[in-house]
Amino acid sequence: VQLQASGGGLVQPGGSLRLSCAASGSIKSISNMGWHRQAPGKQRELVAVITSDGTTNYADSVKGRFTISRDNAKKMVYLQMNSLQYADTAVYYCNMDALRWGRSTWGDYWGQGTLVTVSS
Repeated sequence: VQLQASGGGLVQPGGSLRLSCAASGSIKSISNMGWHRQAPGKQRELVAVITSDGTTNYADSVKGRFTISRDNAKKMVYLQMNSLQYADTAVYYCNMDALRWGRSTWGDYWGQGTLVTVSS
């Protein structure tokens, strides 16, 4: 299973970006999908997660500004980021809990990260 994240870039404060993450490989099922981020000098933190039934959960710092969504048919997860702030600058990682065909245990898979820089 491979996850490919995209959509990062340079944006001014108050601007918007949409991150995408596509999963590929021999995937039978995906449960939780999420986005994490790691700012320079800080630990990786959870940004948002969406369950298989569409329930979402957000870090307090992004509530009301970020929206996570998923497309099960395409095996993709998205993060719409609005009203971006300097503090949102980080490398953003997607992750998914997935079950591969022929396996009986779920795995936790991560993308390579995409850099979001908020700067004027």
